Amino acid sequence: MDDIILARAIHVLAVLLWIGGVAFVTIVVMPSVRAANPPAERLAAFHRLEGRFAAQARIWVLLAGLSGFWMVHRAQMWDRFFDLRFWWMHAMVGLWAFFAAMLFVVEPLFLHRRMMTSVKPAADFARMEILHRILLGIALVTVLGAVAGSHGF
Repeated sequence: MDDIILARAIHVLAVLLWIGGVAFVTIVVMPSVRAANPPAERLAAFHRLEGRFAAQARIWVLLAGLSGFWMVHRAQMWDRFFDLRFWWMHAMVGLWAFFAAMLFVVEPLFLHRRMMTSVKPAADFARMEILHRILLGIALVTVLGAVAGSHGF
């Protein structure tokens, strides 16, 4: 069972840095970019800052997914996905899948190119800020549900 303890520790660390990073970008970086730059320059300013975080986010999302899969596999918890009382496990997998798709497929293959050639950078930044807020809200509910649910609530 030592491998499950290690997997749980890695999982918590990865989620902390991943969702903590999303929170920092959403409630600190984006409002700072909005306040310090004219609308037409916000998207470019954001990309200058966000590039360093994206690589780290990929690592944390990958580690969260691998450690989560290992815990479910090793502890034989697959049946929880058929029980709605474990809704938070569905939420974790869904949130992880969305971020993994965005970080590993959509962003590098499509989104960066579109954002760099955007004809409406102010509108794109505003949409991106709204999406970040929604995703942060979903992530916080998921983390709250996962911590409470995994401890018997």
